[in-house]
Amino acid sequence: MTEKIEEATVPAPRRRGATVYWRRLRRQPVALAGTVIFVLFLLIALLGPLIAPYDYAAQDASIRLQAPSLQHPMGTDNFGRDVFSRVLVGARAVFLLGGAGTLLAAIIGTSLGLLAGYVGRLYDEAIMRILDVLLAFPALLLALVLVATAGPSSLNLVLVITVLYIPMFARIARSMVLDLRTREFVEAARLAGESRRHILFREILPNSIPPLLVETSVRFAYSIFLVASLGFLGLGVQPPSPDWGRQVNEARTFFDAAPWMLIFPASAISLLVIGTSLMSDGLRHVFSPPGSTRAK
Repeated sequence: MTEKIEEATVPAPRRRGATVYWRRLRRQPVALAGTVIFVLFLLIALLGPLIAPYDYAAQDASIRLQAPSLQHPMGTDNFGRDVFSRVLVGARAVFLLGGAGTLLAAIIGTSLGLLAGYVGRLYDEAIMRILDVLLAFPALLLALVLVATAGPSSLNLVLVITVLYIPMFARIARSMVLDLRTREFVEAARLAGESRRHILFREILPNSIPPLLVETSVRFAYSIFLVASLGFLGLGVQPPSPDWGRQVNEARTFFDAAPWMLIFPASAISLLVIGTSLMSDGLRHVFSPPGSTRAK
């Protein structure tokens, strides 16, 4: 009898953080829908070449400008290529280029922001003033200048996205450092003789991850649109890669005769950008402190 009472009085284990975050996300159906859209496109990017019913570059003049049908769910283009296969395969380039550029920007920008915010003084002024110069230019205009100078290629696109978004991550990381560097756990680590690297990357950075994750998802949404815009202007991924932006550009001439050539790749771009933006908003609510208005 005593054992049963003792077992009953043992407190239940604390709910895991991931479970709490999932519960908050489920309370926001719009953000949940955005997350589902993002995951769906991610699976398409991973499996696109495997599940595409046709070779995205295969041409067949006998079926050019064919309307959507059971054989070609999204129709064919002016070269007789299957639009559905090209949209599926094109998703991988969007994720690879946008994701790689955003990830590099997050790593470099966060490191610069941590250093500027913690060291301060001359380092802070020098780093942030240089980044402010980049922020003074419109993103698309600066991207056009950089790509036109370096030349259109996958590597250059990744580097352009990285350069564009480093200042945003640096500002977020710097603001977090300014808020956290006077906290008790940082002072304790400093008094214990821990190195600057340990304090920055083991004490401050883990507490800065939630806002940085939100910023990463926001910048990834912008990078998708940027990659598509450069592809539309002919400065993105070069043929024969089925870039979504290039597909939209090529379809303009045939819009009257074959509107599906433009509608489906343009819809893919719009849906992915909207889904990623909704997911970003959901992450902002999920990572809000408990009891705040956004967390409810």
